[in-house]
Amino acid sequence: MAIPRSVCFVRHGQTDWNLSRRYMGRSNRTLTAYGARQAEVLARYFSARRIDVIVHTGLDRTEATARAIAGKRGTPLVCDLAWRETDHGDWEGLTYREVMQRYPDNARARFADAFNTAPQGGESLAAMSARVQAAWQQLGTQFPNQRIVIVTHAGPIQAMLCHLMSTPLDQHWRWCCDLGSITAVDCYPSTTILRYVNRR
Repeated sequence: MAIPRSVCFVRHGQTDWNLSRRYMGRSNRTLTAYGARQAEVLARYFSARRIDVIVHTGLDRTEATARAIAGKRGTPLVCDLAWRETDHGDWEGLTYREVMQRYPDNARARFADAFNTAPQGGESLAAMSARVQAAWQQLGTQFPNQRIVIVTHAGPIQAMLCHLMSTPLDQHWRWCCDLGSITAVDCYPSTTILRYVNRR
């Protein structure tokens, strides 16, 4: 089975909805001034490192971060919607308090079993993880033995860490992935080595 050589998962920089702690998946929010500075820091980190391709999710916050990392080197940019955050459905754009007020029964069911239960009109953790794992397999086929940066979101990074490190998916919250952080893995046919998590 074809696999990438090494992968850096990058969480995009800060947006206004990150500041106001709103559920954000499919919404196209741009980087704040601080988020742009986080992208610049990421660009400096990667400037002396080999990158064969950069994948982003087609939303402003990930594409802007990806373009900053690419800089003037001409590194290929690939848009892959499969790496997007969990679809929060009717919860999109709401705070936790607003969700509890508007969808109390759905919220209680979701928080009791996020693995199987989706936000109203949205996507369960299991569904998101399956989507991202399929994207991972496709990545290995498309870019075997390449050094890849994937600019994505917290949920997909946590789901992939659970998959690669054999951690139960319902324990995804134990992997910390801050805005503007890097998580890196080296891939081999028989195993995956975790180099670092949540580096900033």
